Amino acid sequence: MEGGDKLGHVLAYAALMVWFSWLYAVPGAHFACAAGFVLLGIGLEFAQALTDYRSFQLADMVADCVGVALGWAGAPPAVPNLLILLERFLPDADANQR
Repeated sequence: MEGGDKLGHVLAYAALMVWFSWLYAVPGAHFACAAGFVLLGIGLEFAQALTDYRSFQLADMVADCVGVALGWAGAPPAVPNLLILLERFLPDADANQR
């Protein structure tokens, strides 16, 4: 599929952003995660430019940023934190150790 790697970039960075926004649901954490993932995407592209078998592509950086933005849009409080909802149905691990 033409441009399929861009879709992969979007999905991967959206998944990272959603996952870490579920883990760190405190003020400012979403911004820190987003900034970190954007810098990761940019840094990886520059690292790829240093190899002879990978290529530097601005479009990949844009796709990474789009993924981060979509992931942020799907982060709490816009959507429920699924990890907290899941914890309600799991047995209490601390109670089992007593």
